[in-house]
Amino acid sequence: MLLLQHLLQAELEKVYQIVINGPEEERTAAARILCGASLTCGWNVQEHAVHLVLKLLSPPAPPDCRGPVSHLVANAPLLYAVLLAVTSADIVHVLSLYGMFPEVAVALMPICEVFGSISPTVPQTSNTGEDISVYMVFSCAFLLLLKLWKFYRPPHEHCMLGKGAPVGSELTLEYLLLLRNNRLASSFNTPVENSAKENGQYLGERSSVIGSSLPQPLIPVKGQSPGALSLIAQPVFIDSFPNFNAWYRQHKACIASTLSGIVRCNPLHQIADKLLNMMYRKLSKGGTVSSTTGTSASSSLSNSSGSVGEEASLRPMLPAWDILGAVPFVVDAVLTACAHGRLSPRDLTTGLRDLVDFLPASLAIIVSYFTAEVTRGVWKPASMNGTDWPSPAANLHNIESQIKEVLAATGVHIPSLTVGGNAPATLPLPLAALVSLTITFKLDKSAEHLHGVAGPALESTAGGSPWPSTPIVAALWAQKVRRWHDYIVFFSSRTVFKQDKHAVVQLLKSCFAAALGSSNSLVSKLTVHGGVGALLGHGFRSHLAPGGMSPVAPGFLYLRTYRAIYDIMFIPEEILSLVVGVARDLSTMETDEHCGQTGKSAHRLKSRQLSLAVVMAKVKQASTLGASLLCVTGGSGLVQILYQETLPTWFLSGSGTKPKSEGSVSILEGYAIAHFSILCGACAWGMNASSLSTKRAQMINYHMGFLASALQQKFSLGCEHATWKAYVIGFLSMMITCAPNWISDVNLETLRKLAIGLRWWHEPELALALLERGGCRAMSAAAELVMS
Repeated sequence: MLLLQHLLQAELEKVYQIVINGPEEERTAAARILCGASLTCGWNVQEHAVHLVLKLLSPPAPPDCRGPVSHLVANAPLLYAVLLAVTSADIVHVLSLYGMFPEVAVALMPICEVFGSISPTVPQTSNTGEDISVYMVFSCAFLLLLKLWKFYRPPHEHCMLGKGAPVGSELTLEYLLLLRNNRLASSFNTPVENSAKENGQYLGERSSVIGSSLPQPLIPVKGQSPGALSLIAQPVFIDSFPNFNAWYRQHKACIASTLSGIVRCNPLHQIADKLLNMMYRKLSKGGTVSSTTGTSASSSLSNSSGSVGEEASLRPMLPAWDILGAVPFVVDAVLTACAHGRLSPRDLTTGLRDLVDFLPASLAIIVSYFTAEVTRGVWKPASMNGTDWPSPAANLHNIESQIKEVLAATGVHIPSLTVGGNAPATLPLPLAALVSLTITFKLDKSAEHLHGVAGPALESTAGGSPWPSTPIVAALWAQKVRRWHDYIVFFSSRTVFKQDKHAVVQLLKSCFAAALGSSNSLVSKLTVHGGVGALLGHGFRSHLAPGGMSPVAPGFLYLRTYRAIYDIMFIPEEILSLVVGVARDLSTMETDEHCGQTGKSAHRLKSRQLSLAVVMAKVKQASTLGASLLCVTGGSGLVQILYQETLPTWFLSGSGTKPKSEGSVSILEGYAIAHFSILCGACAWGMNASSLSTKRAQMINYHMGFLASALQQKFSLGCEHATWKAYVIGFLSMMITCAPNWISDVNLETLRKLAIGLRWWHEPELALALLERGGCRAMSAAAELVMS
């Protein structure tokens, strides 16, 4: 098998050499081969193919190259073929699995900078006869780059996401570049700053450590032709690309606040008017629109029917960055004109579609503008009546009913989801314009790069809008693509968890019921045997169910939902309550069984040992599931909240503790919490020495200090003493056995206090083992303990 893998890799290298050094008519075909089945299906050579594709995005410069601009432009057909292939959703998923998003982003930024900085000329012709323009290459690279990070995130998400944000929600462009630079620094075993200093060049935004000198651009702009610079061996920052940086700052400004408008003498106004003339050349003077927002200007539109030659003359042949800078003002102007009745919804959609056809990259600016405007709440609702805007009435009731069925199948019941009704379907005006634009796109492979950008943004925007915005959008798309009906319904059901915490709690309960195989499960259709199969099911299988959609397992639904939950700060407390509840229920069952067997024959009493083993296994399974869900949802941020806030609050207040419970019940609860806490810390910070040791030391010191203070009775606890004692002994025992490196991070005085407290509980062996793991610094404390 290993020999076969080496042979396949050698064949891929041959294909790569054809791409780099082969005849011009064979290079594009060889590039498509590398981005084909070997990348999506060839699991044994997939990693090697991923690195080769990454190298194709940064082709080597020939010896006679006069700069990066001429080099990249000369490779336009090759780059276009690779970009079209990589834009596929399957390949983007493969790149995500291998963690290559940071490297891909760094490879795409020079392409965007170069092709967006030059004016379009006569299109080049590939060996397949396809015309390739500068706009096409730029748009493919730009939209692919934006797919790697959540550029469409509206302002309210920026405010709500904090230290407990879901894993992956921090996926911004700066974060991707930081990851790449950190990997580069790790590979050379030097900090990023030192690497930059050694190269004699400061790239990106400078800190006080690096200095205050201005960065030098990596890519020449409009006529500049410095020597070729390699992006492989030096850190890369946004400031390294001036035009990209200018757009990026404008993009963040447009998301953060409304457009302030531009004056007529501004160059952006002239570009915006040219774009409006191109978009609405067929309108009469009575329906004019101007880039000066909210005003009329007959000079902005053409009243000519427009021949082919005139249509070509109206297209501004400007660099793509200049056009993108004017697009927000164009979109704001046409949306304002539509809101005031000077532009019909149909003409609005047609004009935006013409703009996207002219420069596909403009779709990203349209999407980011609309998603930001929806959250501001300043636009009147649009009536989706079928006259002005498309109507979802044909299947809206069916979509809403099926969303409730999908949720009910996983044990989630939301009475607030009203089905049907006589109220007219309405959407916020920007959302109505966005969905009307997206349903005009073709569904073939040529428009996949557009769907990859518009789809997630449309889902996020509809999910953040008042109900029933999501069913309306889903109904419109289901009418357009009937074969996507079940898929649309499933993804629409996820938006309920954005707006309802109670739904998230119900889904978590269903996950525990399914995994543990409860006979009293909230989910009637789940197997009582439990396990991973019942938790995750078999994914999404609409084509296998006789009625259209098969029930979705709660774990699978949660894994496809947790990223969409805005506020996740309550999840540690809910998961802790579920873990404790499972331990309490299981220990109660075990106690009842034991009491029922009292007075029976002695050989029947042996069954209690098996019952206790089963109960302990179930408790471990519940705590493992809880730790997995917590770490998947919020990573180290939620684990930090668990150690700093949730656990101390739970023990101090005695949340959920039943008074006068059986001793075995309380002991099992404490053990379950200890096992859950240890697993959460291990998943977030690791067991051995790692780069997270500093954060781990802070959290472990904080929590161990809490334990020591409670053992010294500096404050009273609200939980039962048996629960507290079982937790402390269980937590310290598992730390000594499984994570001794944690103990070396604990302060010596804290270890001394813990050892004294354990001695009071008649646990001298555990106290001595704790001090022993503390190292040489704890020898005196251990000697005092032995002598006492």
